[in-house]
Amino acid sequence: MLNAHILLLPILLPLAGAMVTLLVGNRPRYQGSLALLVLLASLFSSLVLLTQVWTNDQTMSLQLGGWQVPFGISLVGDLLSATLVVMSQLVLTLGVIYSLGAKDQVMNIRTYYPFFLMMSTGLTGAFLTGDLFNFFVFAELLVISGAALTAISDDRFGVEAAYKYFYISLLASIFLLLGIGTLYISYGTLNMADLSQRIRADPGQPLLSIGAVLLFATFMVKSAAFPLHFWQPDFHTASPTAVSAMLSSVVVKLGVYGFLRMTTLIFIDQAEWIRGLLLAVGALGILYGGFAAIGTDNVKRMLAYSTIAQVGFILVAIGWGTPLALAAVVFFAFSHSLIKAGMLMLAGAIVSRAPIKSAAFEVVTGVGKTAPALGIFFLLGGLALAGIPPTSGFISKLLFFRSGIEEQDFLLLGLIAVASLLTLIYAIRAFQRIWWVPGVQETKTKKAGDSFAAPAVLIILVLVLGLWPEPLVRLAEEISATLVTPASYLIAVLGGG
Repeated sequence: MLNAHILLLPILLPLAGAMVTLLVGNRPRYQGSLALLVLLASLFSSLVLLTQVWTNDQTMSLQLGGWQVPFGISLVGDLLSATLVVMSQLVLTLGVIYSLGAKDQVMNIRTYYPFFLMMSTGLTGAFLTGDLFNFFVFAELLVISGAALTAISDDRFGVEAAYKYFYISLLASIFLLLGIGTLYISYGTLNMADLSQRIRADPGQPLLSIGAVLLFATFMVKSAAFPLHFWQPDFHTASPTAVSAMLSSVVVKLGVYGFLRMTTLIFIDQAEWIRGLLLAVGALGILYGGFAAIGTDNVKRMLAYSTIAQVGFILVAIGWGTPLALAAVVFFAFSHSLIKAGMLMLAGAIVSRAPIKSAAFEVVTGVGKTAPALGIFFLLGGLALAGIPPTSGFISKLLFFRSGIEEQDFLLLGLIAVASLLTLIYAIRAFQRIWWVPGVQETKTKKAGDSFAAPAVLIILVLVLGLWPEPLVRLAEEISATLVTPASYLIAVLGGG
C-alpha cells in the first residue's frame, strides 16, 4: 500500500531543519551536525519514495488540503522526480559533509546552514510539485538561498557574483511568471497534468506558443545553457565551494527537468519544434563550453564552463527525444551531478591549500604536490567528465552515442567526439599543472586544508556506477518509458490516485 504522504518528507524535513538550525546559530558546529542529520533523514525518505514508486510501478499523487484537481497544491512523485530527488539529496548531504570539513570563515556565519537547507527545500519541492505556480515558488526559494550563500562568501567578489546570479534569475522569474500567465489565461489551469490534457484538446489558443517560448527561456537560464549561461562562471568562481558544487551539479538539473516536462508532458504536440531548438542550443553549448574551458585561467571557472558543455550534451539528447536518448539523459544527469560536485569540491580542497585563496592556475600550480591523494581523485573525475572507462561518464557517453547512431545524426556525434576530446585536454592539463608542474610559491603551500572525504565518496560512487551500471541503466530505461507514455502520471494526478 502506497502512502502518498511520504512526498512531504523530502520537502518538510529540510524546511523544518532550516528553522531549527537558525535557533542554534551561535554554535556553527552544532548547526552543521544538525543539518547533516536532517539531510540524512531527508535522503532516507527520498530513497523510500523512490523504492515505493519503482517497486510498485505506480506514480504517487497527493492533493494538499483536500482540494480536488486541478485546484490546490499537488505533489507528484513519479520515477523521474523521485530519482532526481534522490540524486539531489545525495549530493546535498555530501555538500554539508564538505562544509563541516572546510576552513572558510563563511561556515561560521549563522545563516549558512539554514540557507543550505532552504536550498534543499526549494530544489526538492520544484521536482515534486505538480503545478507550474508552485514550481515558481520553489524555484524562487532556491534562487534566494543560492544568492544569499554566495553573497556571504569569503571571496571579495561574492556580492558581485550574487547580484549577477540574482538579477539573471529574476529575468528567468519574469519569463516564468509571464509564461504561467499566458497559459492560465488560455486554459484556466496550471496543474501540469490538467494543462497537458487541455492543450491537447485545444492546441489553437493564440498565446500557447508564447507561453511555450517563455518557459523555454526560463529553463535555459535555470540550466545555464548557452547563450543564457553568463551568470554561471562568475558565480561558481566566487561562491563557497560547497555552494558552487551544488549549483553546478544538481541545481542546473532543474532546467533539464523543465525541458523534460515540456517535451513529454505539457507540450506533447508542440514538442517537435522545441526539440529542434534544443538540438541547436545544445550543439552550440557543447562547442562554447569546451573551448571556453580550455581558454580559462582558473580551475573553478574551467569546471563552470565544463558544465555548460555537459548541459549541452543533455539538451541534444532531449532534442533527439527517442526512448534510448531519454534514458541517456537520466543516466547522464545523475552521473554528471556526482562527477561535477566531486570535481568542484576537489578544486576547493586544492584552493584551501594554496598560499592565497584563489583558484587561478598561476596560484594553484604545484599545490597538489602536498596532497597526492587529491590528485588521484581529481584525475579519475577528469576521466569521468571525458567519458573514459571504467567511470560512469563512459556509460553516459556510450548511451549517448548509441542514441545518436539510432537517430543517424552523425554530424552531432562528430561534434560530441570533438567535445569529449576537449574535455580530456582541459582536465589533464589542470591535473598536470596542479600536481606535476613545480609552483613558484611551492614553499608557502599550506600543509592542510579542506577535508576531501566528501568528494572522495562522490568519485568512488562514479567508479561504482561505471563498473556496475546495470541498476541505474535499468531505472533510466523505465523512466524513459514513463516519459514517452505519460499515462500513469496523468491517471495518478487527474484520477486523484
